Amino acid sequence: MKYPNIREEELKNKIAQDYFWLYDCTKIMGNLDFCVSMLQTDEAQEQESLLWAEAKKGVSDVYLSLVQLILTIGKARTFDKFLPPAMLGAFDSEKMAFIPYTEIYEVFYQNDFNWNVAPSNYDTKEFKLIFEKVKSVIDSKSLIYYYLKDERELKIFIKNNFVVGKYGLTKTTIDKNNFMIIYNKWLQSVKPTIAVNWEIAKKNGIIDGDFYLADLLSQENNTLKEKLFVLLKNDHYELDRVLDSSGFFSNKSTGFTDSQIAHTQFWNKYNRPPKEDYWDYIVERRDLLVPQDVRERKGSFFTPQIWVELSQKYLTDVLGENWQDEYYIWDCACGTGNLLTGLTNKYNIYASTLDIQDINVIHDRIKNGANLLNDHVFQFDFLNDDFTKLPQSLQEIINNPEKRKKLVVYINPPYAEGDNVKGIGRRDVHVSKTHDKYQKELSKAGSEIFAQFFVRIYLEFNGVLLAEFSKLKILQAPNFAGFRKLFEAKLEKIFVVPADTFDNVKGKFPIGFFIWNTAKKEVFQKTITDVYDSKGKFINTKSIVSYDGSKYISDWIEVNSNDISKSYIGHLASVANDFQNQRMIFIDNERKENWKKGGRHTRISSENLVCISIYFTVRHCIDATWLNDRDQFLFPNDSWEKDKEFQNDCLAYTLFTNNIQSKYGINHWIPFTEYEVNSRLRFESNFMSKFIKGKIKPDEEINLFAVSESTVHYEVPLKFSPEATAVFDAGRELWIYYHKQPNCNVNAALYDIREHFQGRNENGKMNNKSKDETYMVLINNLREKLSILSEKIEPKIYEFEFLKR
Repeated sequence: MKYPNIREEELKNKIAQDYFWLYDCTKIMGNLDFCVSMLQTDEAQEQESLLWAEAKKGVSDVYLSLVQLILTIGKARTFDKFLPPAMLGAFDSEKMAFIPYTEIYEVFYQNDFNWNVAPSNYDTKEFKLIFEKVKSVIDSKSLIYYYLKDERELKIFIKNNFVVGKYGLTKTTIDKNNFMIIYNKWLQSVKPTIAVNWEIAKKNGIIDGDFYLADLLSQENNTLKEKLFVLLKNDHYELDRVLDSSGFFSNKSTGFTDSQIAHTQFWNKYNRPPKEDYWDYIVERRDLLVPQDVRERKGSFFTPQIWVELSQKYLTDVLGENWQDEYYIWDCACGTGNLLTGLTNKYNIYASTLDIQDINVIHDRIKNGANLLNDHVFQFDFLNDDFTKLPQSLQEIINNPEKRKKLVVYINPPYAEGDNVKGIGRRDVHVSKTHDKYQKELSKAGSEIFAQFFVRIYLEFNGVLLAEFSKLKILQAPNFAGFRKLFEAKLEKIFVVPADTFDNVKGKFPIGFFIWNTAKKEVFQKTITDVYDSKGKFINTKSIVSYDGSKYISDWIEVNSNDISKSYIGHLASVANDFQNQRMIFIDNERKENWKKGGRHTRISSENLVCISIYFTVRHCIDATWLNDRDQFLFPNDSWEKDKEFQNDCLAYTLFTNNIQSKYGINHWIPFTEYEVNSRLRFESNFMSKFIKGKIKPDEEINLFAVSESTVHYEVPLKFSPEATAVFDAGRELWIYYHKQPNCNVNAALYDIREHFQGRNENGKMNNKSKDETYMVLINNLREKLSILSEKIEPKIYEFEFLKR
């Protein structure tokens, strides 16, 4: 509700201000609640009304409000005293309804009707008579807008229709840019009133998007495009039309649960159908209307045209300029077929998918000029169907070893995985005949649908070229180690692009286009990939390596921090070994009972502080990006052990980037003494400043670094690089300024200082900035010095092989 808990008069003022500021809303006409007129420029002319409306505070029934308005107008015969408006309306705190005056006016001229009743009394015979007379008109002709979800459309409607002398309504035009926005509104308003059990329907391949297309591409409630899976026929939908044995069409049909009222009121606001120029585009983009879980399972993801064209260029580079005439092409997860756009030799192209609706869309596109053959486009469940169901010509290619070498399986396959299903483990979902047959070979990769596609291709018609879009986990993910041992194909060429350039793909990670030659046996070790930005511009190359046989940084931290004394100063939370989990790596001092479940939890003390600092810094000082998202952090070589400057740099970085908070207990992480920051009281702990000065040494009985005493020793005090010293200097200035604040917390950690100056928003999240200009200068200076220190540390991370180049 946009206007909660306000009186009716205040509501009218806000509606006038928010929606009708270009008009005159001050005029009082009898007992009408609200009037909108054009601003008057000529006093001699009568001011023309645009809207007469009933107002109600809170949430009301617009039908009752409109009937009350009609009785108010009829009782006073307002239309005899003032020129009637173009619109009648009703509004409350959440919505506004309109109905053209011309649709209602006849009710004012009926004979033998008693208008002399209280319009606000809903129980009178007269009120009920008027309600019955106008209900069907309101059902079919009213336009209802909700302030919160229809704000923009409401303002456009007012702008386009509140014009003196205008006849007829100007409705929202639908085009290829807004049909998805309107679909999302349709889901809320119309879908719930269609007499369909959507869970059962989805299991049978029927989606709400097909009903929306039937609505959208219709005129006077009759679908104009006959090839759609669902058709709107006046007051009901028809679907699944087939020819029976007598040659007549038979079909299933369903109607509405509310006599089509919500459907009518929704489409009253829009001009349909869109221009015919947009029809093919909208139908081709049916993939956008497929629910997320179905898209992931079936592969109904639209490959952006920019990457379609680039992938075909790479295929030309690998296979030669005449490859389309020399090779056969099969997209066995084709969706609506957009990956095949731009290919020229339709006699060499095959397309299949398990979704019959998508096949119907492609056949319709062929009818409208798509460069494909009807007989080469067919329904086929690649993970479950036997190859004997394929067209005979394609079977001949697959069964002939020489022809098979000339087959390019060109796909953007489904990528659903077990982890995408809440509460269900990888091994329990997305089971297919292919999964069951090759479960041992697939190993942990078996829950990923695209891996099931690849293993069937590799094992059942080996020798083909596989040109595919997928995540980089096929090259790098630990769970794909078993798959890589099986899938010994030569990677001929690859490029990577940002994943979020694909429709409805969330997250910042790379998606690659791979060209594999399954006839050449080669275990993947390393490749150099081309990298493109979201606009298709080449920006660099990147090395991608296999981590099979490697030990990870998680192994290293486990070796170096397990045995500590009972007393500890903080807690390290960590998970996985890649950049995508960077935000899950943090240091705090919460009690053990408050530690979040999952991941690894390591207590921090003087014995492992340096090692923890190295781990934390290595995981954080290089920003996570879409490109490095899947890169893995590894068990380092031994060189770091003698590099004291590197160790101390990491300690300095950690001291100024942790999440320690004094509210969780004693803050052992203040890197300064009371004298350095002019504290008005003693700190509860001087652990960190003493550690830095060498006054606290690791327990000599615990070998922190798992190496001999001769290779690791401690400086007393610790010596810091110029870059680390600059961080301490910037931090000290910030602490000094904080300790000048009235009633400051003398034991404050850096997190506490930030919270003090930046505050939190209404949702409890810390604000990004502070109104205190001095603080902003100091915190930005600290961040700048930390950035310089990070740049110094980064080359060491590669030198010590925490990361591979």
